[in-house]
Amino acid sequence: MTEDNLNPEEGELQETAAPSPEGDGPEAAESPEVPEAEADELAVTKMELEERTLDLQRLQAEFLNYKRRVERDRELLRENATYAALTPIIDVLDTIDRAREHEPLEGGFKATAEQLERVVAGLGLVKFGEVGDAFDPTVHEALSHIGTDAEVEVTTCKVVAKAGYKIGDRVVRAAQVLVVDPA
Repeated sequence: MTEDNLNPEEGELQETAAPSPEGDGPEAAESPEVPEAEADELAVTKMELEERTLDLQRLQAEFLNYKRRVERDRELLRENATYAALTPIIDVLDTIDRAREHEPLEGGFKATAEQLERVVAGLGLVKFGEVGDAFDPTVHEALSHIGTDAEVEVTTCKVVAKAGYKIGDRVVRAAQVLVVDPA
């Protein structure tokens, strides 16, 4: 190995032998510097491998989280679409209920009404709100308070003006009721 030194008197570069870190003997010329370089290179390669492995694990975790988020959003979109499609049909179901109150359904109208009720039930629309149910402000809308009743122990639905509907745990429309309090 040589070093370039500047000769201050002549202003020219001169080559001089660089001192060997192991000394100047014949053994120094045969010293194995290559294995040390290979060891350093191996250590760097291992470190890069660990970094790449961690990067890959992070990317895999991000991808799994993304898949879960997409599935959750897809389910939410499906529920919202079902809700939006079934909400206007509730008025048709109310009309069918009012028709049943006046007289029994017959013929084609009866078959159509029953088929519509089966279809919406298959999509998850559930009717609720019966006379005698305990009043629950989360699922009932009290239209009026009609006094007290000795036969009830808690505030109770005495008259159901319109049935309520749910899809799963989500209330589409609260049951509209008239309530009585215990005496």
